[in-house]
Amino acid sequence: MARKEPAGAGKDAPRRIIAENRKARHEYEILERIEAGLVLLGSETKSLRDGKGNVAEAWVRIEDGEAWLVDAHISPYPQAGPYQNHVPTRPRKLLLKAEELVRLQKRTQEKGLTLVPLVLYFQGPWVKVELGLARGRKLHDKREAIKEREGEREARRAMGRG
Repeated sequence: MARKEPAGAGKDAPRRIIAENRKARHEYEILERIEAGLVLLGSETKSLRDGKGNVAEAWVRIEDGEAWLVDAHISPYPQAGPYQNHVPTRPRKLLLKAEELVRLQKRTQEKGLTLVPLVLYFQGPWVKVELGLARGRKLHDKREAIKEREGEREARRAMGRG
C-alpha cells in the first residue's frame, strides 16, 4: 500500500524559516551543509509555528549513535497547560541516516571540526534544521572574511553605477 504524503510536503515544498544562526557564519568556516529532521513535542511545534525558536547558542552532540541538538531555545506554548508544556532548552533528537551519522561522527572527531545549527525551518509540515560541519575561525580569519565581503560589496556598487 502506497504511503500518502501530506499536501505541500516533500523536497520541493517551500521553506519557511523560523530561526537563523547568523553568528555561526561569522564564527565558523562552513565546510558542508546537512539537513536533519527534529523529534519534537506538540507544544514545541505549535510554539515554532508562532516563530518562537532560537538556535543562536545551540550546538550538536553525537553520542551512542544518536545526534542531539543541545541548547536550542523553543519558548513554552502559552495555550498549553502546565503539564503539557515543554522545557525550553531540553536536548532534542536529530533524525539522520545511519551512514551519515557515522560519517559525521568521524569528521567531528577531527581536530577543530564541529556541527552547528545554521537554520531552523518548516519544510511542508515538518520542522527541519540545517546543520553545518564547521571549523572555528581565528580572529585574523574573521577580519579577512569581512574585507572580502566589503570588497565584493564595493565591486557590486561600482558595477551598478557604471
